[in-house]
Amino acid sequence: MPIQDLPFRLAIDDARQAIDPYIRRTPLLRIPGMEEPWGTRVVLKLESLQVTGSFKVRGAANRMLALSQEERARGVVACSSGNHGKAVAHMAGVLKIPAHICVPSWVDPGKKEGMERSGARVILAGDSYDEAEARAVDLAEERDRIFVQPFDDPWIAAGQGTLGLELLEDLPDLATLLIPLSGGGLAGGVAYALKERRPDLRVVAVSASRARVMVESLRTGKPVQMPEEETLAEALSGGIGTTNRYTLPLIRELVDDHVLVEEEEIREAMLYALRSLNLLVEGGGAVALAAILARKWDPSSETGTDSTAVVLSGGNVSLSRLKRLTDA
Repeated sequence: MPIQDLPFRLAIDDARQAIDPYIRRTPLLRIPGMEEPWGTRVVLKLESLQVTGSFKVRGAANRMLALSQEERARGVVACSSGNHGKAVAHMAGVLKIPAHICVPSWVDPGKKEGMERSGARVILAGDSYDEAEARAVDLAEERDRIFVQPFDDPWIAAGQGTLGLELLEDLPDLATLLIPLSGGGLAGGVAYALKERRPDLRVVAVSASRARVMVESLRTGKPVQMPEEETLAEALSGGIGTTNRYTLPLIRELVDDHVLVEEEEIREAMLYALRSLNLLVEGGGAVALAAILARKWDPSSETGTDSTAVVLSGGNVSLSRLKRLTDA
């Protein structure tokens, strides 16, 4: 479906102007040795080096900057498995907005500590992401606070889409993008930004096999709910919301292909980033790299001599998780 036929618009240029003082323009890094076997340039977009350690601050900043002074005074509530919570807590600290973040019991301790350091109150709310989300929605209603959606929100998706504008400017020969997929705010927003300007550009969304609710929802044609499975890509866990309005249509209409990666492939991608590139990349942030390294996606079959970009979406890895990976 062409961008103009979608029933809503994402104001990505406006988002870029609004959030520019609060985010980092993240660098590109070419993967050494990839050109020869595949005949194409493979370049990493290092959102793992973003403020708060993930792309999430782009969307959180855009949404929270749009709040009125009265809404800011009342405060915000968010639900997160880690990175969205860190982003909301960070922006709340910068903008002096009271913030409560509901998290599942399995939240990464380092991410929880990061939220608390920014001044947010963190509430352990159930053993699954969906339970934490339900508590966050109730809390927002009880206290008359704004619920900052993690993905299914046009402000959030537009903020994430600013990553796409940077890619087009820094990589003019971009032909294919591999990008992590969970709730769809990142992949949907970036796909919108890219295809609004370059409809021919190919977008490949990569999901963890154990966090594939969006993929199953696309197959079914409506949002589905699935039991949560333990995964290295915990940042991708959780549902897409039974009333999803924005990201399911974005992903359905603008993403060209889907790839699923397994746990061992995610682990190998995290270790490759650490040992070969000196980069800390969390499991959810490494899935697109895993698709390349595991040959789930072969750039040469699609792009010829043009560039393939791979988004590393987050770098928040606890020392305990890193030790378990390297000791295994």
